Amino acid sequence: MSVRFVLASASPARLKTLRAAGIEPEVIVSGVDEDNVTAESPGELARLLATLKARAVVANLTDHATVLGCDSVLEFDGVAYGKPGTPEVARERWRMMRGRSGLLHTGHCLFDTTSKQEIRELASTQVQFADLTDEEIDAYVATGEPLVVAGAFTVDGLGGPFVTAIEGDYHNVVGLSLPLLRRMLTDVDITWPELWRSQKPFTYDESVASTYDETRGGPARAEAAARAVDSLVPKGGRVLELAVGTGIVGAELVALGNLVHGFDLSTAMLQRANVRLPGHVAAADAARLPVGDRRCDAVVAVWLLHLLDDSEPVIAEVARVLRTDGVFVTTAEKSDASRYADGRGPNDTRSQDALAHLVTVAARHGLVLDGATTFPGPTRNTGESPTYPLVRFRRL
Repeated sequence: MSVRFVLASASPARLKTLRAAGIEPEVIVSGVDEDNVTAESPGELARLLATLKARAVVANLTDHATVLGCDSVLEFDGVAYGKPGTPEVARERWRMMRGRSGLLHTGHCLFDTTSKQEIRELASTQVQFADLTDEEIDAYVATGEPLVVAGAFTVDGLGGPFVTAIEGDYHNVVGLSLPLLRRMLTDVDITWPELWRSQKPFTYDESVASTYDETRGGPARAEAAARAVDSLVPKGGRVLELAVGTGIVGAELVALGNLVHGFDLSTAMLQRANVRLPGHVAAADAARLPVGDRRCDAVVAVWLLHLLDDSEPVIAEVARVLRTDGVFVTTAEKSDASRYADGRGPNDTRSQDALAHLVTVAARHGLVLDGATTFPGPTRNTGESPTYPLVRFRRL
């Protein structure tokens, strides 16, 4: 079985660390009020906050998952320091820290709902800070970065040059100890490679379907996607939407004057899609459509191909059902578009929606690239919005 792995943290640094290690977690922010939590020591405070975050997310789950909560605290002279919040506090903090060393504690709480196990651990790393000038402190504080991170510094960002030495786990200073997490997962009988294998989507059951729209950008993204699709499909024809999901994009296409029929494999998704597209949705595999040859004017796939191990069977099926001069409109480069918005480079592993791959496979089945547009996605943790490519192939 695949592992549903949830990160109970809004930290972009923790998410980036997991992604760099080959894990794409589901992110659910806990909402824990960190300012009103106290403990006997800085280390215990970090561990307690991590536990509260994990428990808060677990309390709202309706299906099994393995949830990781983390929280970081910097200890100086026995005192715990979290996020400074204001420039004044950050400036004062750095004047205290410069030329000295402190302990960065990161609490980890792993809650596995299947085995009902809760594991709480603490990783601590000694950090030596450079002897910054007042001018350097002012310039760093002016960037805004130290205001929103534990201890008022980063080691993987603008604050990196101001950390002269680390004794212990580097990733722990970033916000999550990968070696510690691996050991914790072993305690609940999950191996690290299992999380690699879990990169394909988990089952779109009721727990996912019920929050799918709001966690994927909601009506705004659906409207943007539908407008882009509408600009590439023929007017007044029959449109098949593969992986129709909750029908949120399909309903927008109908509002724009299209006749839409949707297919999906998830019963929970189809129940919602049937409300938006009553009588026009059905359960079907995108690689085995219940449609005769050459019957469709357009086939649309939004957020499908990048999820597949092999997109060619779907593309071949699209070519079968399209009439001559019919079009296949699909999103492309989805994963890389999100990576660029997060400030990362392209994925070294070829995605099944990579444009060069799609062009090559489509050509084998009589489909040629003849149009393209883009639409914006929701704002990421970096403050950037990904730009998603949408391409059109025409049936010869």
